[in-house]
Amino acid sequence: MRRLAATTTALAALLAVAACGSSSDDSTGGGSGGVAKVKVGAIPIVDVAPLHLGNSKGFFKEQNIEVEVVNTTGGSIAVTGVVSGQFDFAFGNVVSLITARSQKIPVKAITVGNSSTGKPGADFGGVVVPPDSPITDAAGLAGKNIAINNLNNITDTTTRASIRKAGGDPSNIKWTELPFPEMPAAVMGKRVDAAMVVEPFFTIAQNQGARVVAYNFAEAIPNMTVAAYFSTEQTINQKADLTKRFKAAMDKSLKYAQEHPDEARQVLQTYTQIDPAVAAKITLPAWPAEINRDSVQTLADLMLSDGLIKEKVDVSELLP
Repeated sequence: MRRLAATTTALAALLAVAACGSSSDDSTGGGSGGVAKVKVGAIPIVDVAPLHLGNSKGFFKEQNIEVEVVNTTGGSIAVTGVVSGQFDFAFGNVVSLITARSQKIPVKAITVGNSSTGKPGADFGGVVVPPDSPITDAAGLAGKNIAINNLNNITDTTTRASIRKAGGDPSNIKWTELPFPEMPAAVMGKRVDAAMVVEPFFTIAQNQGARVVAYNFAEAIPNMTVAAYFSTEQTINQKADLTKRFKAAMDKSLKYAQEHPDEARQVLQTYTQIDPAVAAKITLPAWPAEINRDSVQTLADLMLSDGLIKEKVDVSELLP
C-alpha cells in the first residue's frame, strides 16, 4: 500500500510538466470556437453510465467536445493518468482523490460522479461471500481475505467502517487487488473469502450464488458521495472554458441518467459485456446534482483514523 502511494507521488513530481498540457491542447480545447477532443478515464462499471449516455445523446457535442473514454481499473490509476496528461478528465472515487491531495498532488473535483442510494439492502454495491461461507454479517469479515479493486480507496475504507459498525475488528484483514469483472469467479472459486463488488458484477455474483453480507457504501455514511469527475488544478485553471463546458455536459448527463434509468441500463451494452437480462435487474447508483460535502469530509476523517493519510485533510480544497 505504501509502495503505491510513493509511486503516485513520484509520478506527480516527475510528470508535472506533462500535467500542464493534457491530451487536448489549448488551441482545440481552451476556447469556444473549435471542437475539443478530450480523453476521459473511467472504470467500465455502472457508475459511469451517465458519461456514456450523455455522449451518445450528444450532450458533449452540444458543448463542442468530442469525448474518448479510456478504461481504467480504479481511482489511483485515474489520478496517475490525469497527472501524467494521459487523461484530460477522469472518474475516480473520492478516497483516491483525498489520498492524492494529502500527498500534495493538486487534483480537484469538477462535478459529482455518483452516490450510494443510502439504502442497505438496495444499493449498487456490497460485500459478497460464497454461498456456503460461515460469514453471515460484516463482523464476520474480520481477519478474512477480501478482494477489492484498488488498495487504499473507497472500497476498503467503507468496508472497514461497516465491519466496525457491526462490532468487528477490521485491523487484520488481508486485501487482495482484483478488477471488478474477476471478482464473482474469485468468490465462487473461493480464491478469496469475500469481495467488495459493484454493479453490474454485484448482481452477477449474486446470480451465481454469492451471498451479500454487507452493504458497506450505504452502511458507512448516509447518502455518501462515492466518486467525482476531476482533473488537475493546472488543467482546470489553464483550460477554464473547456472545464466549464465539460462540467455543463456532465451535469446534463447525470441529470438525464437519473431521470431515465431504463436508458442508463441500456447504455451499459455499449461499454460492458453485461447480459441484457442482468442489466434489467441491477441496482443503479444515485446520480445527484451535487457532491455531499459532509460525506466526503467524513471519509477523510475515516482515512485518518485508518492510517491511510497522516494529517487531517480539509476537503474544501478538493471539492468544487
